[in-house]
Amino acid sequence: MLPEFKITQLRHFVWVAELKGFHNAAEKAHRTQPAISLSIRDLENKLGEPLFEKRNAKTTKTELTPFGRSFLPRAKELIDHHDRIAKDMTLLAEHKTGHLRLASVPSIASRMLPEILTRFLENTPDLHISFYDDNAAAVLKMVENKQVDFGIASLWEADEHADKTFTPIWEDQIGVVCQSDHPLAEKKGLHWKELRGQTLIRNGTSRLLQETEAGSLFAASQFYISNMISLIAMLEQGLGITTLPGFAFPQGNSNLSFIPLQEPDIVRHIGIIQMSNKSLSPAAESLIQFILKSANKK
Repeated sequence: MLPEFKITQLRHFVWVAELKGFHNAAEKAHRTQPAISLSIRDLENKLGEPLFEKRNAKTTKTELTPFGRSFLPRAKELIDHHDRIAKDMTLLAEHKTGHLRLASVPSIASRMLPEILTRFLENTPDLHISFYDDNAAAVLKMVENKQVDFGIASLWEADEHADKTFTPIWEDQIGVVCQSDHPLAEKKGLHWKELRGQTLIRNGTSRLLQETEAGSLFAASQFYISNMISLIAMLEQGLGITTLPGFAFPQGNSNLSFIPLQEPDIVRHIGIIQMSNKSLSPAAESLIQFILKSANKK
């Protein structure tokens, strides 16, 4: 049966060897000299060979046996390997190293996450993050396929996702987006009937209107654009108008206007989506708690 080494005993052995004495090793270990002697004796019993020559009464010098000299570099190697693993696991538990993967809908990715991630990473320079920006359906699929630790999106038809946990964090109102010189841009709020006769462009969030009176408008729309960059470009060109959540409206865009849709009054809920049966890494759990704290959620 192979001997099972205790890291503490290996450290005691290395200290006695390097400091040339049990007394010096005892001081370094903050132990008594008899305790160090007992530790070394137990290690020698496990190995079946003495590590140190019998001490000469005329000198306090401690010398290694040939076996001890052979064992010393191996003991150091074992200690170094143990300490590397212990350090890595400690850093991982403190979310200071490792690899974290998350996905988010574009509106939160561009508006909320830059500041949150900047602050979160201030004390975690060794943490690697892979970030994916896509629509809600794609984010949900990445969570399901375990491509990411968690996702940030809306969860439609929540009753069909019993295997997932949804923690709501943000909410924003749906509004109409059009060119700034469009007649609708002068309105303070809009009723869905005022959109009749307009060229409507559907997008990924148009499904929020499907179960409302306004659903018929988008069901007959001529255009569907899934990519936000392309959608904004088409709106600026005057191809038509669309509906978007407030967070998705590009900040500082003077070419477009956002008018709240008052009837129907629809609010989109966005939050953390994760698999119920999947444990999160310490880094992922810490980021979620940081996001909740940043959003003043407990």
